Amino acid sequence: MRPAIVLFTRDLRVHDNPALAAAAAEAERVLPLFVLDDAIIARFGAPNRLAFLGEALRDLGGSLGGLAVRRGDTVAETVRLARQLDAKAIFLAEDASSFARRREQRLRAELDVRTFPSTSVVDLDEVRTAGGRHYKVFTPFWRAWRAAKRRAPLEPARIRLPDGVDLGPPPDLGPGTSPARPRGGETEGRKRLERFLAGAVARYEELADALAADATSRLSADLHFGCLSPLEVAERAAAAEAFVRQLCWRDFFLQLLEARPETPREDLRERRAAWRDDPEALAAWKEGRTGYPIVDAGMRQLAEEGWMHNRARLIVGSFLTKTLGIDWRHGAAHFADLLVDGDLASNVGNWQWVAGTGADPRPGRILNPLRQARRFDPDGDYVRRYVPELGHIEGGAVHAPWELAVNHDYTARVVDHDKAAARFRAYRTSSASP
Repeated sequence: MRPAIVLFTRDLRVHDNPALAAAAAEAERVLPLFVLDDAIIARFGAPNRLAFLGEALRDLGGSLGGLAVRRGDTVAETVRLARQLDAKAIFLAEDASSFARRREQRLRAELDVRTFPSTSVVDLDEVRTAGGRHYKVFTPFWRAWRAAKRRAPLEPARIRLPDGVDLGPPPDLGPGTSPARPRGGETEGRKRLERFLAGAVARYEELADALAADATSRLSADLHFGCLSPLEVAERAAAAEAFVRQLCWRDFFLQLLEARPETPREDLRERRAAWRDDPEALAAWKEGRTGYPIVDAGMRQLAEEGWMHNRARLIVGSFLTKTLGIDWRHGAAHFADLLVDGDLASNVGNWQWVAGTGADPRPGRILNPLRQARRFDPDGDYVRRYVPELGHIEGGAVHAPWELAVNHDYTARVVDHDKAAARFRAYRTSSASP
């Protein structure tokens, strides 16, 4: 009987993997394959993600009893192995990016390809407007998403590898740049999921925005690489609607990217004012030395952990695009350089949302960093964790509105937020640039 190939991309798991399960059911022998694609590495191969990916591939190979790893063009390497094995079919997870869709088209021109939805909670073809179009606003998407049909999560599939295939050595893709980044792989991801379900999920709605509580799931990297099934996570956390809503946001941005593949480069919503060119302010923002403790804490958490709390992402994003007036694409690129969970759809979608150029129905909102700090880090614990220069300042005093430049260990503010907010609101009501 001819073997099959499962081409792993963003589904690096054995639990609830439709492509793997279908191949195991149809073929007596199955070759699991991952290709380190030079084109993807050149564009998206940030050190933190490569390190996580290498760990995830080693873990996947251990779970499957072996994993063929190749490097080069994904289509060329897959076709070469398929012809070598006289493979019956290629089993593959669907994905939303234009790169993934072109890859699938190229594979179909050469081979019998079977695709399966598994990168989203709901099959995105099931969530369309009455006219069959994609959704531009989240709330109606949320209603349709909740009502959409879902398949049942699948048990892990067992496979037998073909004989005589050189699997290649387990990849070592480096240590990454963030010392406290999460470790990759389904085994570690499932440990994180179990801890979340046993603890923080019960108080997610209450504590998700509390910066110092660290009560979010921290599953974003596992979901990005498919070390966890988003469907399984949604099903197991179904009672926590506030958390499930975040998974819906992930699907929303996936369908938006699928429908509008230009969004990583182009604004969805026209911005009437020109972006400011301010390299010094941009550098201060990246390095966590803006003089606004809550902003600096978020940026330093990103550098240290390759991850940032979602509330902090909103704060630092609003600060860059609306307080400093700097193009969101600079922020998205910096996040992509450091985030372990640097998912293209979510990263671009969230940046356009916070910049007021995307799917946010209130594009004129601007977050005041001092008010955000008092509300979501009232005792200053989050700031002191990541900005040690302010560790000696007691309680919420780290968020006091006075000029902190008097503290020689810290830094002067790069901008006066109130004046910047006034400029932003002025250009919102006129055609003038800030």
